[in-house]
Amino acid sequence: MSIKRVLSGIQPTSDSFHLGNYLGALKQWVALQDGHDAFYCIVDLHALTMETEPALMRKRTLASAAQLIALGISTDKSTLFVQSQVPQHNQLGWLMECMAGFGEANRMTQFKDKSSKTGADSVRVGLFTYPMLQAADILLYQADLVPVGEDQRQHIELTRDLAGRFNTRYGQTFTIPDGYILKTAAKINDLQEPTAKMSKSSGSAAGVIEILDSPEVNAKKIKSSMTDTGSEVRFNEKEKPGISNLLTIHSALSGATIAALENEFAGKGYGDFKGVVADVVVEYLAPIRSRALELLEDEKHLIDLLHKGAAKARTVAAGTLETAYKNLGTVA
Repeated sequence: MSIKRVLSGIQPTSDSFHLGNYLGALKQWVALQDGHDAFYCIVDLHALTMETEPALMRKRTLASAAQLIALGISTDKSTLFVQSQVPQHNQLGWLMECMAGFGEANRMTQFKDKSSKTGADSVRVGLFTYPMLQAADILLYQADLVPVGEDQRQHIELTRDLAGRFNTRYGQTFTIPDGYILKTAAKINDLQEPTAKMSKSSGSAAGVIEILDSPEVNAKKIKSSMTDTGSEVRFNEKEKPGISNLLTIHSALSGATIAALENEFAGKGYGDFKGVVADVVVEYLAPIRSRALELLEDEKHLIDLLHKGAAKARTVAAGTLETAYKNLGTVA
C-alpha cells in the first residue's frame, strides 16, 4: 500500500512562531513526517491579504523556514518550500476561482468575520478568494490528508467540493483530500489572559511565549504571568485558569502528568512553581532557538534548502496542472 501524502502550510506573518503554534500544530507536522509523504509550505502569497512590508516579508519567510527545520522538519524526509516559488499555485488558484460560486465564497467564515468588523470596502479581494488559492495549494499535490485545526474544517469542505465538481465535469483530475483534524494535545492560553488562546493578535506580547525570544525574556514572561487567588497549585480551568495554563505548559514540554505535578508542588507557592515552569520552557526551547539562529546566519544554505524543496514541489505541481489544463480542453 502506498503511503499517504500530507500537505499543510503556515503563513510568515510574525517574527517568531509561539508555543501555541508549536504544540497546536507544528509538533504534529514533525510526527507526520514518519510514515507519510509530507509537503510543508510557507504560504507567503496568503500573507499578502494584509499590508506587508517587503523587507519584513523576506525576513519572516526565512525565519519561518529556519524555525520549521529547528523544530524538527527534515528537508530529507519532507518537501519544505515557499509557495511563491511554485507558480502553479496561482495558476490552479484561478481555475478554482472559476469553479467556485460567489455564494460559496461569501459564506466563508474568515471573510465574513473580517468584513463585518472592518467593512467590506476595507477588505482586500484576496481575502475573498483566499479559500480558492488554499484549495489549489492542497489539490496541486494530490494530498490525501490535510492537517488542520478545527477552525479550518470549512476550508477543507470547500476544497473537497471544488475537487469533486471539477472531477465530475472534466474527468478524474484531483485526489479528494480528507481533513486530518489536529487533536491538540495541549491547549495553550495567553499568560496574561489565561482564558484566551495564546495568539499574536492578543493585546499584549507579554502573554505570548515566542520561540525566538531570548531565554531571559521567556523566563520573565512566565514569572510575570497572571495567576489566581489562593496559593494552591491545582488544575481547575474555571477557578484557576492561570495556574492550569502553566501546569499544561509544564506537562506538554516535560512529559509529566498534571496529577504528578500537582503532587510535586503540594504545599509550595506560586513563585516556586513559576520558577520551575520557566526553567522547563527555557531548557526545551533553547536548542530550538539556537538551531534556528544558526540557520539564519547561513542564509545561502537556508535558501538552497528551500530551492531544493521548491524544485521537487514544482515537478509534482506541474504534472497536476498539466492534467487539469488538458482535461479542461486548453490547447497545449
